[in-house]
Amino acid sequence: MSYNLISKKFDLGDGRMIEIETGKLAKQADGSVVVRMGDTMLLATVVSTVGAKAGVDFLPLSVDYQEKYASTGRIPGGFLRREARLSDYEVLISRLVDRALRPMFPEDYHSDTQVMISLISADKNIMPDCLAGLAASAAIAVSDIPFNGPISEVRVAKIDGKLVINPYLDDLQRATMEFLVAGTEQDIVMVEGEADEISEIEMVEAIEFAHKAIIIQVQAQKELAEMVGKTVKRSYNHENNNPELRERAFSETYDQVYAIAKSGSSKHERTQKFAEIQELFMAKLGDDASDDTKFLAKKYFHDVQYDAVRNLVLDEGIRLDGRDSRTVRPIWSEISYLPSAHGSAIFTRGETQSLTTVTLGAKSDEQLIDGAFFNGYQKFLLHYNFPAFSTGEVRPNRGVGRREIGHGNLAMRSLKKVLPGDENPYTIRIVSDILESNGSSSMATVCAATLALMDAGIKIKAPVSGIAMGLISDEKTGKYAILSDILGDEDHLGDMDFKVTGTEKGIVACQMDLKINGLKWEVLTAALKQANEARLHILNEMKKTIDAPREDYKPHAPRIVTLKIDKEFIGAIIGPGGKIIQEMQRETGATIAIEEKDNLGIIQIFADNKEAIDKAVSRIKAIASKPEVGEIYQGKVKTIMPFGAFVEIMPGKDGLLHISEIDWKRYESMDGVLNVGDTVEVKLLEVDKQGKLKLSRKALLPRPPRPEEAPKQ
Repeated sequence: MSYNLISKKFDLGDGRMIEIETGKLAKQADGSVVVRMGDTMLLATVVSTVGAKAGVDFLPLSVDYQEKYASTGRIPGGFLRREARLSDYEVLISRLVDRALRPMFPEDYHSDTQVMISLISADKNIMPDCLAGLAASAAIAVSDIPFNGPISEVRVAKIDGKLVINPYLDDLQRATMEFLVAGTEQDIVMVEGEADEISEIEMVEAIEFAHKAIIIQVQAQKELAEMVGKTVKRSYNHENNNPELRERAFSETYDQVYAIAKSGSSKHERTQKFAEIQELFMAKLGDDASDDTKFLAKKYFHDVQYDAVRNLVLDEGIRLDGRDSRTVRPIWSEISYLPSAHGSAIFTRGETQSLTTVTLGAKSDEQLIDGAFFNGYQKFLLHYNFPAFSTGEVRPNRGVGRREIGHGNLAMRSLKKVLPGDENPYTIRIVSDILESNGSSSMATVCAATLALMDAGIKIKAPVSGIAMGLISDEKTGKYAILSDILGDEDHLGDMDFKVTGTEKGIVACQMDLKINGLKWEVLTAALKQANEARLHILNEMKKTIDAPREDYKPHAPRIVTLKIDKEFIGAIIGPGGKIIQEMQRETGATIAIEEKDNLGIIQIFADNKEAIDKAVSRIKAIASKPEVGEIYQGKVKTIMPFGAFVEIMPGKDGLLHISEIDWKRYESMDGVLNVGDTVEVKLLEVDKQGKLKLSRKALLPRPPRPEEAPKQ
């Protein structure tokens, strides 16, 4: 055997086992592990360069999660038939792991670092995303890469009234809340998930429950690292320091920066003034200053801004734009701004603005999801766009990035909780274009999308609003300030970015990222309470524009009628090779979609005018109706036989009109009695056991008098 396998097993607490093994696969990586639960297996690797590039003052970390199609016994679709770029789902899992790992690396560690997680075997009932963070952290734990972890991630869900860790996929369908929670042995560092209008107390209880499971997984990683012998990490020196220059930066610029931070000026004005102070300080260094000195000077000036802004909040309770910690920036909104859209809204909060549209489509507009683990169709889409001009920048447009995918997903999680259920026949696409941004454009998206949905006439269960909360804290003094409706700079310079969305009843989604260790539970509870106040304030402002969905859709919006038929008629409606349904669509102008569900045929008829829908409905009902004994039909003669004629009384339904049932008088033959194509009124007398129809024309004609009843001469 050419490998040294080391493994660690632990119990989730309910008898289900998780195993972490190392030393067998990918041994040339700095660290590699395989995490297994049931038949689900993840391979995680990490590689970090020795040394750092010049002029880099951050951690160049990349995290990629990818699902191999072979893990589920499938071959990829598309022309190439191989795994291509990451899907949105894979990007979202990559982001979850990245957000948990990034704060755990030392601030002065700047080596290029790459974490790769691959789903190599899948159990269809065990979701791999809740194991990805554990796998990534374990790979780092068995390496010599400096790391202030380990961390782990778990999914916590409430199912049938009980909290469950990493529930099976089948059970997750019944969950009233589900969050992915990441943390260390001491602290929570990341939360993301959705819920059915829960209270703040329920959310804190779920996070605390998740943390207990995280502690078990972190301890298992520590034991594995000891078994491998990688408890001592590599030494590094990625930063030069100049204490004198740092002291000079603070002494010469701090008071000026503090004054500008306190002035309450706008974002662009404040940015320009900060830049002028920095340029003046840099000029004082002299033209002969080395590149390293200039690099450190810019770094120290950033430290000045960091301290000044935070001290202003902690010492005086004043924020960059002059607000106190609880005040939400001014809000204005408008609906029906775009006359041709099915629904539209503008939502502006301070210097953040979203123009959002709602488009209603048919079943054929559903999105095909062709992933290794998840595949199927999705009828609710939300896309978020963040162009460079929204922050006054020049930046090439290179398509949607991970940030846009993540922000859009958070908004989608929030709104899908209030969409109507099966009574909504539409495929719904929401697009949020961010036109201005200075803090929490994802929450502006939630608010604008809610307004646009109501403008479109979609009967949402309740309006949803969202707020981004921040935190400024000082570990030495114990001071902290929770900030409502944070600015972009407060996000960048603060310790927490906590986004919460909900209705008047409770929370429907959240996303939290912490940049510090030691968040106390009472601080988290206080942040949620303050967020609730802010959410309700925003919701009241939104209601001034529109407080309930429109009674009807816009006049130019398409209409959908849903019919339910016996599944036996599906084939007749489609016709051989789709001939009948294609003919109906061509002649009526409607789009018709059919699927089988719950032993019924579900038909959606989609058109932008009532006449087209009525025509299609009439033709479908004619095909899908069952002939009823005693009913009278206008039939068409299809075939003449010696013993009678076959008459079509419904599309695809012929009955026998026997020669004896044509008239009260006797016919010796069918010659000249009826012709193919004649329209004849008939009555359905009987449907026999074989389903054959017996028709009569005679039954509709007055009976002639019998000879004995004839009047006497």
